[in-house]
Amino acid sequence: MHILLPPSETKRDGGSPDSALSLDALGFGALTPQRRRMLAALRTLSRNRANAAQALHLGVTQLFEVERNRTVRHSPVMAAMDRYTGVLYEALDPHTLTTQARAFAADHVVIHSALFGLLGAAAPIPAYRPSHDSRLPGLSIGRTWREPVSRELVNLEDLILDLRSESYVALGRAPQGALFLRVVTEGTDGIRRALNHFNKKGKGEFVRALLLAGVDHPDAGSLLRWAASAGIRLERGEPGQLQLIV
Repeated sequence: MHILLPPSETKRDGGSPDSALSLDALGFGALTPQRRRMLAALRTLSRNRANAAQALHLGVTQLFEVERNRTVRHSPVMAAMDRYTGVLYEALDPHTLTTQARAFAADHVVIHSALFGLLGAAAPIPAYRPSHDSRLPGLSIGRTWREPVSRELVNLEDLILDLRSESYVALGRAPQGALFLRVVTEGTDGIRRALNHFNKKGKGEFVRALLLAGVDHPDAGSLLRWAASAGIRLERGEPGQLQLIV
């Protein structure tokens, strides 16, 4: 089983002392040419602070992100699952996972980055800013990633549980047979409605439970049986989808 996650726009500072980005350490080596093009475009963009802020949709209080991008090839790195700090990752809380759960994450969690493409949870990355909707000079993020990422996802072969947002799905679709997870809430009227903020929180808590359980589910049936035994409301939805009711 592979659990496919989106990144977050916000990143934690710091990293291992005297470390730096190595593309060879990121895994998914077939994506290295695209990573090089993305980094070159980011370097070009970062030469002009004002242009970079506009292209990356940065406000006045976020201009430190431009400096992060300037030094992205030489700044310290840390595991991808520790680098991201958005709502999903706060709920996942990787720093408090057991050693066994972190090892399971390293083998089974894949994060889809706008800058680096697909990353294992333990892949060492620096802090950076480009998101799915950033505008880089001479390069389309969508056209750069769509086909290469889709090919790599096909090569995963095992069950894929896709927790990405639609904007990242558009940067590389999972193959037929993957399961897309929707998070919904059920009102007193029995109607289920999609969530926004709590969608991400629910996904993070669900992935944390998966990692702590450490079960390599081969199919949807196995996943549904485990969820029921763990007191998690997980059900089949539309074809190719599972619904997590929170």
